[in-house]
Amino acid sequence: MNAYFAGGCFWCVTPIYKMYGVDKVICGYSGGDEENPTYEDVKSQKTGHRETIKLEYDPEKVSYDKLLDIYFANVDPFDGEGQFIDNGFSYTLAIYYNSEEEMRLAREKINQLEAKSQRQVHVELEPFKNFYEAEEYHQDYYLKNPEAFEKELIESGRKKA
Repeated sequence: MNAYFAGGCFWCVTPIYKMYGVDKVICGYSGGDEENPTYEDVKSQKTGHRETIKLEYDPEKVSYDKLLDIYFANVDPFDGEGQFIDNGFSYTLAIYYNSEEEMRLAREKINQLEAKSQRQVHVELEPFKNFYEAEEYHQDYYLKNPEAFEKELIESGRKKA
């Protein structure tokens, strides 16, 4: 099965899912209307896409509910402007659902988080409409560029130095 999450910088949210049994994580772009957007166009806020990861997973190994838990544990759901140092629409949060059940589960998590925190959660729930794979150099960035990746995590505020 596939799941699609926009969690800010796609480099930063890729590795965590592999630790939890996701078969494949692909960086890309979702939500906009332009076909085959480039990284530069998405990053410059020209296309209406968000940086998104596509998760290919076996629901016998990891449930969609667990994927949602991992997602919410690795983003700042209260930031409506982007994530950490990355600001702009392309870095805002979204869950692109494939079914009414996925939408229901995501809405439930959002409602629980808002009730517990007494704060507004800024995660859009949108029906899945497209996914365009990002350029090859974005795929498994953390493996290809471990030092630059570590620096990105620290500078973004996602990881303490």
